[in-house]
Amino acid sequence: MTDTTTTTPYTTDETDRETTDEPFEGVYPAMTTPFTDDDAVDHDQLAANARYLERAGVDGVVPVGSTGESATMTHDEHIDVIETVRDAVEDVPVIAGTGSNNTEEALSLSQRAADAGADGLLLISPYYNMPEPEGFLTHYRTIADAVDLPQIVYNVPSRTGQSIPVDVSVELASHPNIQGYKAASGDLNLISEVIERTRDEEFSVLSGDDGLTLPVLSIGGTGTISVVANVEPERSCAMVGAALSGDYDRARSLHHELAPLIRELFAETNPIPVKEAMHLRDRGGPHVRPPLSRLSEERRESLRALLAEYENGTPEPAETGRVSGGAE
Repeated sequence: MTDTTTTTPYTTDETDRETTDEPFEGVYPAMTTPFTDDDAVDHDQLAANARYLERAGVDGVVPVGSTGESATMTHDEHIDVIETVRDAVEDVPVIAGTGSNNTEEALSLSQRAADAGADGLLLISPYYNMPEPEGFLTHYRTIADAVDLPQIVYNVPSRTGQSIPVDVSVELASHPNIQGYKAASGDLNLISEVIERTRDEEFSVLSGDDGLTLPVLSIGGTGTISVVANVEPERSCAMVGAALSGDYDRARSLHHELAPLIRELFAETNPIPVKEAMHLRDRGGPHVRPPLSRLSEERRESLRALLAEYENGTPEPAETGRVSGGAE
């Protein structure tokens, strides 16, 4: 178990960014769940990772989402992870992933997460079932009516098989407990319309695709739920902070610095590469639960070389052929 200091030379001083009254703003790492070699949750390393991210200046943490391998965790493990992260951090909110394609299951997890001290909820849209618009509305309203926490609707059709219709997202934004939208569709036109049509609500649109964070911020997004921030939290905070303060020259420079790592982190299924990257940074083992498997040998060497470039300063421009970034 390690609890190391941050490594990148970027400040995250509050003076670097103008703050607003948005419900969710800034950088929220989609945390991994470290496992031991015998497949148990490594709670000591999990707590150390949460403390590391808080020291790096993130605005909140998001455990037990897709990146946290919630799909292969029991409900009890799920809640134990939330409690560990809640106990580890001092001043940043814990936004717990509690979504399911079963409304009653999502409701139960959400209620248990609230009891465990979560400050908010991230709710992936129902997968496999393929609900109609009324089904989406009923699903989300059932949870929002019963659990008095800020909630983020998570649209990631690459994992669920279906995009939440814009009209549904706009209608949900009027619910007082539904205060955010994680945009991982890869469709900037769709994301722009959600932002445009919810501007009068207390409703934040967060990028859910690291490669599109800067474009999403440029059209009115307020932050990111990020995979790359697990590995380079200070660079990520500096990039988002610069954009939110209107310094797009600096934000673009940092976006291009992060781009090679983002591509590498999505070269295989998330969270396989990010867990390998964290292992190389001495922040937990690379073990992922089946049916996922460890990063391929070829990619390990590529990732190792790239991380060395970040540790030595600014990475060189990426070679062509790397796989582009995808949704968290």
